[in-house]
Amino acid sequence: MMKAREQNPADGRHVVIVGGGFAGLHAARRFGRRGYRVTLLDKRNFQLFQPLLYQVATGSLTIGDIAYPQRTLLRKMPKVWTLNTTVFDIDPEKRCVYHEHGELHYDLLVAATGVKHNYFGNDHWREHAPGLKTAEHAIQMRRRIFRAFEYAEMCEDDAERTKLLTFVVVGGGPTGVELAGALGELTRKTMVRDFRRFRSQDARIVLLEGGPDILPVYPASLRAKARKHLADLGVEVQTSAMVEDVNAEGVRVRHSDASERIEAKTVLWAAGVRPSLFGQVLADATGAERDRGGRLLVNPDCSLPTHPDIFVIGDLASLVDASGQQVPGLAPAAIQQGRYIADTVYRRDRGKKVKPFRYRDWGTMAVIGINRAVGNIRGWKTSGMLAWFLWAFVHIRALIDGEQRLRVFVNWSWKYFTRQMGDRLITGDPTHTQSLREARLRASQTAESQAAVEARRRDVA
Repeated sequence: MMKAREQNPADGRHVVIVGGGFAGLHAARRFGRRGYRVTLLDKRNFQLFQPLLYQVATGSLTIGDIAYPQRTLLRKMPKVWTLNTTVFDIDPEKRCVYHEHGELHYDLLVAATGVKHNYFGNDHWREHAPGLKTAEHAIQMRRRIFRAFEYAEMCEDDAERTKLLTFVVVGGGPTGVELAGALGELTRKTMVRDFRRFRSQDARIVLLEGGPDILPVYPASLRAKARKHLADLGVEVQTSAMVEDVNAEGVRVRHSDASERIEAKTVLWAAGVRPSLFGQVLADATGAERDRGGRLLVNPDCSLPTHPDIFVIGDLASLVDASGQQVPGLAPAAIQQGRYIADTVYRRDRGKKVKPFRYRDWGTMAVIGINRAVGNIRGWKTSGMLAWFLWAFVHIRALIDGEQRLRVFVNWSWKYFTRQMGDRLITGDPTHTQSLREARLRASQTAESQAAVEARRRDVA
């Protein structure tokens, strides 16, 4: 007599995941392997490796090197469904989410929509100081950086050229430090023979940090090393520098009791984050409490205290793990949380004991140009070339697809030995093209009106 197949507790259970970043995608894959019916909703159809976005912005990599289609990653899982759509509302009582193309009912909901830039009540600065969270941001930033150099090559006025060759990075955390270091590498090492009317080495790069030092979560010795690496690349670091205003001509910065105006055509934002729009919608709908940064407070198993069927993971969650430490908003933590909740739900559905989330912290690293990096790996402090190679190995290994790993390895190897960049294209600027058209139209209309006036004068005469 054949033994009856044990029923899978996942059968018939529908998991809806909002957000396809590190946390959401790894949750989808793990739930799919456990046999759950999964629907992944994301307004983009690809997974983006955000830690390397700054290399796209500065021309070292292309967006295809660090982005991969979600459908390709999930195609071997027939019970996982991917929808390219934006979620705008939720009804936790009906267990229903509403997106731009319809609605979905869920048994379990996973919110993994991450965070966006925080301009601290000055959202109008966004126009003049783009951030770096999405593929579109990276391409916009790349466009601004390399267009500044192109305009400087055509500029006749020395003062205007100085403004074009001044780059201000706001925020001294890992993103800001890595971005400023990449700009230093670009101007001091990579483009030294590219221009005829100026030296790229004369570009001014200013890194502004509102706190007393850059990389505040790093030990003091590594912060000092990072400052030295930045100085070697010509980056001017200003700490205790609070930005008071940003416009098309630069930034106004306050140091203690004095204000300084930095004239710059390119300002790049890497300071502060706040929850995504869906995070705010979810908090309002469920009454979830939030921390000072706006992230949602969750239980040790990543669920909302008032709604055990809703999990919040990744950057959107404020979580203290089993060891009592605050889980940081880093890619490794998001990946671990995504896998954890799938395993936890599966154990809970089988009536087994559930353990609270415990973050495995392997350390943090920041790269500051080729052969320059700092790292704190489980108490082991490293810097310089060794740290750079470790950083490169860790990031290549963390890429989600083997083809991506090979492509990035080849690109970095080529750049390492030749100092040549991967992608310095200026693309996708309809606003700029439209403004040129409008300027030409105004000039044409002015010429036509002047011609009409002259014609009337001749008629009168």
